[in-house]
Amino acid sequence: MEKFTVELPLTGEYLTTVRLTTGGLCALAGFDVESTEDYKVCVTESLLMLKRNGFSRARLEFVSGETLACRVGGLEQTGTRENALEDEISRALLAALVGNVEFSSGEDGALVAVAFEG
Repeated sequence: MEKFTVELPLTGEYLTTVRLTTGGLCALAGFDVESTEDYKVCVTESLLMLKRNGFSRARLEFVSGETLACRVGGLEQTGTRENALEDEISRALLAALVGNVEFSSGEDGALVAVAFEG
C-alpha cells in the first residue's frame, strides 16, 4: 500500500495539475481510460465543492493498494458557503461515478471532506 499526499490552493491554475497527477496515479493503479476520466472528474468536483463551501486550500490523500482511495479535505475555511444546489449536483455525480462516496460536514453543516474509492 502506497500513500501520496498533496496540499494546494483552490485556484484554477492548480486544478489542471491535480487532474494530471490523478491521471498518473490512476495509470499506476491499472485503471482503463474511462475509469481514469471518471476518477479525475470526482477529484475535480470534490475540490470545487470545498471551494464553494468557503475553503481556500485543500489536502488530497491518495492510497494505492488493491483499489485507489482518495480523500479530499478542506483547509483554511476563509470564505462563505455558496450555491447549495451545485453541491447537490456534484454529490449526485460522484455517487453515479464511483458509487461508494462519503461526505463529511463540520458543525456548521458545511462540507469539510469527500472520500471515495475506485
